[in-house]
Amino acid sequence: MFLKRIILLFFILSSFSLKAEAIKIGLVNDTKAVKIASSVSAEIYDSLHNKLLYEIRPMKVYEFKSNGNELSVIVNRKAIDLNTNQIIIRTKEAGFLCSKRAWYRGEFTIINWNNKLTLINNVSLEDYLKGVVPAEMPSRWNPEALKAQAIAARSYAVATTAAGKHASKGFDLVDTTADQAYGGASAEKASTSKAVDDTKGIVLVQNKKVLPAYYHASSGGQTKVWESGSSFLQSVPSFDEGTKKNGHGVGMSQHGANNLADMGYNAYQILNYFYKDFQFAKLSDNWDL
Repeated sequence: MFLKRIILLFFILSSFSLKAEAIKIGLVNDTKAVKIASSVSAEIYDSLHNKLLYEIRPMKVYEFKSNGNELSVIVNRKAIDLNTNQIIIRTKEAGFLCSKRAWYRGEFTIINWNNKLTLINNVSLEDYLKGVVPAEMPSRWNPEALKAQAIAARSYAVATTAAGKHASKGFDLVDTTADQAYGGASAEKASTSKAVDDTKGIVLVQNKKVLPAYYHASSGGQTKVWESGSSFLQSVPSFDEGTKKNGHGVGMSQHGANNLADMGYNAYQILNYFYKDFQFAKLSDNWDL
């Protein structure tokens, strides 16, 4: 019965336009200091006035601290006042920024909120996903499962950003499983990056809104829905029997997705199995900077 249902399902790919912007990932929040490094020369700008403040040398660690309502950077044990409470750090050429013992694409923003610092990674959606998929699903798994994961993660990211879950803190998502695990460029693998590229821009939509495509590691046999209910979520056999239950059990089972992929289902059939009442759509090219 389920095999017949999967084979008969199809998807509709349509155009879906959203405002172009980088996604903002909260890496650190409410801390007294953050340490930053760059693989190449980088520059510090006052993000409020786009004014160049200081240049960062390659492969050298810089510590940023709260200085009252503003920021300072420690250079050779000396504090240099930056005279602003919000800065952007960007590389002068193609390269990576480092913090939390990981390398990241894109830019860093540091904000002083009430004498506590917030570190944000401003990164394109597709580059963000290249750091999410390998952090959320083993890169050795079936390529179709990896593609299903990429689409689900992209949908969750866009929907959560639109909902403004963390807007009051200045970012869109956190880098943990409170939203989605994100390891930056340090986490990237060839197989998972290919899954992101192969599904570029594809999301799940319903009534012209991108859906937060919830997923979890395994359900132990049957998925469930939130108590409040949602028309795109359903309770179905999860195809992960024999796997220890891990996660909230709502939406796509990652182990189940991989098992279905090993049985011959493609990414779109997998997603059509775990979710309902939706269409596949593609974000316009100018959404992703």
